[in-house]
Amino acid sequence: MSELETLEPPKASSSASQTWLRALQRASSIPTQRDRLLSTVIDAMAERLGDVPALLSDRECFTYRELVQRANQYAHWALDQGLAKGDVVGLLMPNRPEYIAIWTGISKIGAVVALLNTNLTGPSLAHCINIVHPKHLIVASELSAAFSTAVESLACTPAIWIHGAGDRNYQRLDERIRQYPAEPPSASQLPSVTVEDRALYIYTSGTTGLPKAANVSHARVLQWSQWFAGMMDIRETDRIYNCLPMYHSIGGVLVPGATLVGGGSTVVREKFSVSQFWRDIVRWECTSFQYIGEFCRYLLNDARGPESVNHRLRLACGNGLAADIWQDFKDRFRIPRILEFYAATEGGISLFNVEEKPGSIGRIPPYLAHRFSPVLVRFDVEKGEPVRNEEGFCVRSGVNEPGEAIGRLSEDRSNLGSRYEGYTDRQASDKKILCNVFESGDAWVRTGDLMRKDEKGFFYFVDRVGDTFRWKGENVATTEVSAAICEFPGIQHAIVYGVGITGADGRAGMAAIAADDELDLSAFRAYLADRLAPYARPLFVRINGDIAVTGTFKYSRAELVRQGFDPSTTTDVIYFDHPETRKFEPIDQRLYELIQAGVLRP
Repeated sequence: MSELETLEPPKASSSASQTWLRALQRASSIPTQRDRLLSTVIDAMAERLGDVPALLSDRECFTYRELVQRANQYAHWALDQGLAKGDVVGLLMPNRPEYIAIWTGISKIGAVVALLNTNLTGPSLAHCINIVHPKHLIVASELSAAFSTAVESLACTPAIWIHGAGDRNYQRLDERIRQYPAEPPSASQLPSVTVEDRALYIYTSGTTGLPKAANVSHARVLQWSQWFAGMMDIRETDRIYNCLPMYHSIGGVLVPGATLVGGGSTVVREKFSVSQFWRDIVRWECTSFQYIGEFCRYLLNDARGPESVNHRLRLACGNGLAADIWQDFKDRFRIPRILEFYAATEGGISLFNVEEKPGSIGRIPPYLAHRFSPVLVRFDVEKGEPVRNEEGFCVRSGVNEPGEAIGRLSEDRSNLGSRYEGYTDRQASDKKILCNVFESGDAWVRTGDLMRKDEKGFFYFVDRVGDTFRWKGENVATTEVSAAICEFPGIQHAIVYGVGITGADGRAGMAAIAADDELDLSAFRAYLADRLAPYARPLFVRINGDIAVTGTFKYSRAELVRQGFDPSTTTDVIYFDHPETRKFEPIDQRLYELIQAGVLRP
């Protein structure tokens, strides 16, 4: 019996239930068609759609036929390099249509593509490369200088390929790829690749430590694509605007995948731009866009021309749109519908708000609760772990009581929505598993996210737990940031954490630092700019010379977070990375109030 046949949806059909059923219909056949990959679905679409636009940008455009042909060339290249099933290719490239052709082509032959964060440099980038042991690295020419800062820290020796002109130290892939045929490799050339095989490594900070490489199978790639195509009701007339980074699961897999399996087109922009966003939406005749809450706030705070309402949009889809701006954003820009969702790259839990409840990340309909619904358990912030009762079991959170979201570890391989595939690091994967939760022997996957659920079953994101906080739509691993800070001369100790700013989504980075002597803030700021991605650099720095010297640091992390960057709470000097002066400026009460009032927005 199929999943659809076991469902008991409400007798009175609603828009929400239709959305859920449409998504289930698209995804239900994936486990039974083991050799059906995203690339084979795109191949079939190209047979039917041919010269219909698939991927559009100012840099290059691909029709469905051209996309498949270019992907085939990368498949031939991978075979020519002797890549075998399971071998890894690292991809360091900004957003562009070529990006999709590269990873779909290489994954056709069973190789795994690691999607590297284009903001990283030096040891941070080297770490991400080292943990997946790639045999080849593809580096966009515009990122070759950034890549060079990581070379001396590499623990592996991959073959380096530059994509584009400008760096003569390595082979040029964009020239080599033209030598390969556009036809698909023959069946005799290809290994057997099924939905159970790994397709990608996508990096996530998890809840602690340095970035981890999450395993993403072909099944989950196809499930994300088909599920969201159903959720968003993708049509061949749709054009989805995508300015989210392609090294993330949303920008690099979910958006283009959903559009391509639905026969629509994806408009690719390298980076989000407030000034160009609505012009692009109108110029490319987009019918929807993918967002993160932070850039929605930027758009709402910006006053631009008539493009902001003279559009063809029918939908905005994303995550993190705060309740306080939800309705204003929808009304001002005349967006007919907003679809909010929550998902973890590693798997385990997915939530969808198809009912447009402002601020909610989703609700599971009762007839699907047995398959998908997460559970919230009370969380001890100081201990950093779920609360256990006298019997040793976890305690479910009450209505509107924050708790860590966990998902049951499913043995049912066909239940892709709840599948947990973990990381390349087995130990890190195991740390995400919570055992003996409600009964002896059961196992659940931890999300590392605090949520609350209201009396109607709607879930709301509260905060990250552990060492990680979220800023500018990115998860920031405090361990990585503090390690980088402590390598600056004279710094003995650093505690990194996230602090709230009134009206801003996520938490801004702050570092409490112990230094030997007077810190050269100008040199320190320049060092951070070279070493860390923009979203990971601390906006606030608090100087306390006693932290490392005495070994009796009196502030717990929770107390530091509580005090934030308010100068009235401490005698320590607190500095702010001022966006106008581009210097670390000492915070007094007036500057503190300007930041909190939104006059100075980092």
